[in-house]
Amino acid sequence: MNEMSHGALADSMPSEPGLVGGGDSASADQRPRTYQVITYGCQMNVHDSERIAGLLEAAGFVPVVEGATPDVVVFNTCAVRENADNRLYGNLGHWAPIKTAHPDLQIAVGGCMAQKDKDLVVTKAPWVDVVFGTHNIGHLPALLDRARVERLAQVEIAESLVTFPSNLPTHRESAYSAWVTISVGCNNTCTFCIVPSVRGSEVDRRPGEILAELEMLVDQGVQEVTLLGQNVNMYGVEFSDKDAFAKLLRACGGVSGLRRVRFASPHPAYFTDSVIAAMAETPNVMPSLHMPLQSGSNEVLRRMRRAYRRDRFLRILDDVRARIPHAAVTTDIIVGFPGETEADFEDTLDVVRQAKFAGAFTFQYSIRPGTPAGTMADQVPHQVVQERYERLVALQDEIAWEENKKLVGTEVEVMFATGEGRKDQATQRMSGRAQDNRLIHVAVGQQGSQDVVSSGDNGTTQSATTAENTEAVLPRPGDIATARITYAAPHHLLADEGYTNLIRTPGGDAWERENTAPQGVSLGMPIRRA
Repeated sequence: MNEMSHGALADSMPSEPGLVGGGDSASADQRPRTYQVITYGCQMNVHDSERIAGLLEAAGFVPVVEGATPDVVVFNTCAVRENADNRLYGNLGHWAPIKTAHPDLQIAVGGCMAQKDKDLVVTKAPWVDVVFGTHNIGHLPALLDRARVERLAQVEIAESLVTFPSNLPTHRESAYSAWVTISVGCNNTCTFCIVPSVRGSEVDRRPGEILAELEMLVDQGVQEVTLLGQNVNMYGVEFSDKDAFAKLLRACGGVSGLRRVRFASPHPAYFTDSVIAAMAETPNVMPSLHMPLQSGSNEVLRRMRRAYRRDRFLRILDDVRARIPHAAVTTDIIVGFPGETEADFEDTLDVVRQAKFAGAFTFQYSIRPGTPAGTMADQVPHQVVQERYERLVALQDEIAWEENKKLVGTEVEVMFATGEGRKDQATQRMSGRAQDNRLIHVAVGQQGSQDVVSSGDNGTTQSATTAENTEAVLPRPGDIATARITYAAPHHLLADEGYTNLIRTPGGDAWERENTAPQGVSLGMPIRRA
């Protein structure tokens, strides 16, 4: 799972509330209506927001110009992250005066919080026009139309999946990297998690549909995909094939032009030897694994209803590293689960020391209404949770730094990307991800490289430098190069000697086409929030 940088909602607010749709002097019925999507939470929500954007564009909407007030703003919400309720309703409150100033502005709320709260959303925020859930994303354009005509809030929450999300139109966030949903929903009953009640039971796509989507994406220039599922390695439960996920990974290896395959997130209880073998034996499945630990205490895992114990978890990591020695493993850890003792927490620290994670998403437990853990006795005091959390973060940073230092002097393959380096322009670097998903900042300077090859649609490469074409070339997002690591920090690596073997990829070509088109694609795209 990639590290995320989240800004305040004010970053997404219109800077000039007096302008609607960019302040076009044309009347409203002479221009397309504009939209903005604001996203909270996990990768599944980010991908759902791409569907929401695609649906709105299919209905005639266009992305809003930066700094202007959209005609429609959609909040795609999360019910899992800390203080999700307060964050949503607080941010909706910021939009109330904008709605007052622009009565035709429509505000829609979807996602997990909408699925949970239903009519409560319009009770707490009566200026909201549409509430839709996780199962009926495809109904959003019709609900917006109905709300506009009837001048009444529309609340429609389906209790089961209406249309599999992958059947809906999509406005993808990246030209060269894509999310691909292989299953939705969850059959587990973790006591801290509300996902099963807001996402429903697991529903799987057929393998042929997934592979057809992968081939279509590659034809469009995509060269990296992340397979998504709430418990992605449980894929196949609907058609009773416990090895279906391993088979799917191997099938991904047969998709010509697909360079990188990742997946998120697996469940340790169902992680099989066949999946490890498929990872090791399929060249385009990347040596990175996000394996949620949650706790290193067997007693806490029991109270969480996590169907594995610490020894099982550590054995999985041993088996992965035996087959894929250079694999980078990341994790999720919850600190302060109800009843967690100091001894329980020390068990977690012990597993972290043994696991040597490349990175960890660490969370302080907070009560989620509607979950069994929310009513458990022995809630841990906040000051205790905070102190433990700080100890865990310090230990994990130390371990990650030591692991990263081992890479100094080695050469890695980097796929350049947008949005990965906030200081790239000031430092004359471009950033991207290594095969193991570590973040690399690569010096590019002003000169670029003459050591360039191009990559055809079938993944083959040929020299792009000739006697007539010796001009230095800078990498584009989606391009791939080799870089030598010169410095390590806990959360990133530097390659300040530059890069070699630059490959001009179809993904880079796709990015260039999109970004040299008359209308850019970055504005109005889903804005992700914590």
